[in-house]
Amino acid sequence: MTPGARPRGFAAMRRGFAARWRGWSRRRKVLLVAVLAFLLVIPVPLGVLAVSLRLEYTGDPSVDARTRGKDAVWLGHAWVDGRKSAADVATLAALLKDTGVRDLYVHTGPMEHDGTLPLAKVSPKARWFTDAVHQAMPNIRVQAWLGDVLQPEKKPGMDLEDPAVRDRVTTTSTQVLDQGFDGIHFDVEPVWSGSKGFLALLDQVHEVTAARDVPLSVATAQISPAPGLDKATIAIAGHGKWWSQDYFAEVARRVEQVAVMSYDTAMPTESLYGGYVARQTELALEVTPPNVDLLMGLPAYWESNPSHWGHAETVKAAVRGARLGLGKAGRENFGLALYVDFTATPEHWAAYRQGWCFSV
Repeated sequence: MTPGARPRGFAAMRRGFAARWRGWSRRRKVLLVAVLAFLLVIPVPLGVLAVSLRLEYTGDPSVDARTRGKDAVWLGHAWVDGRKSAADVATLAALLKDTGVRDLYVHTGPMEHDGTLPLAKVSPKARWFTDAVHQAMPNIRVQAWLGDVLQPEKKPGMDLEDPAVRDRVTTTSTQVLDQGFDGIHFDVEPVWSGSKGFLALLDQVHEVTAARDVPLSVATAQISPAPGLDKATIAIAGHGKWWSQDYFAEVARRVEQVAVMSYDTAMPTESLYGGYVARQTELALEVTPPNVDLLMGLPAYWESNPSHWGHAETVKAAVRGARLGLGKAGRENFGLALYVDFTATPEHWAAYRQGWCFSV
């Protein structure tokens, strides 16, 4: 057979298929084309993505990829509504000793959809908590975690495209800082990639935080692992799952700290999840300004559902993935953020300490 020539049987196979094709109904032809298109457009690219994520999780993390003393923990509402005591603050201080934690994001209240926050009613012990932490842990900052659900995906929800709402959120931020907080931490969801209202809010509130010389930080969506996925999920499912890398950069330029919510990824295995975190770390590092703190979230909670498989999304895998993504980069403004204190177990804390704080 001539090199490069097709086997003799190929021509016969082609003629046979052509004959069958002519005999098929239009419906059957359309169905076959649809199946082939699905295989090419969905499973094959997903398979390639899975292989690439698995490869991201291979190798040994750099010995330099360890805590820089700029880590954080999200804290629940119990710390500011009267359920916690001075003894609890002492226990928290002991827990954080010899870790890299510098920031506490304490849930100070879900804002009203109009941007207001009845602080005295929702968080009556806010001032007590900030004073208690400053006394027990003088090197740790307490940031007010402010959140709400957002339109257009959530209705009812907060409309950040409305200037009056943004004005009220800015006023709320000022009132919260008056309670002794060391910064504002926004976790409003879901922010759709490209939202101008969210950027305008950050610009507005940053004037307040900058005037007080305290940080403005944001819990961010994940970065689209493939170009266009951020727009596709909005168009197809009406869900703002990812941000484009460009939009992530726009947000990062407006704040002092970004904390990527690198969990609820739907990854089915620990290695794929760890590879996903490594990829997210790399994508975020590429566009986060060097003077801005970049933190990657750690899933210190257990759920078992299609968006979060507890056996796969582990603190251990997230720590290793973040270290692999960080590589040998000399970036000092980098950390990990544990979500969340009221579900974190001793095993979660041990995985964080052993994987990230071994130099402390």
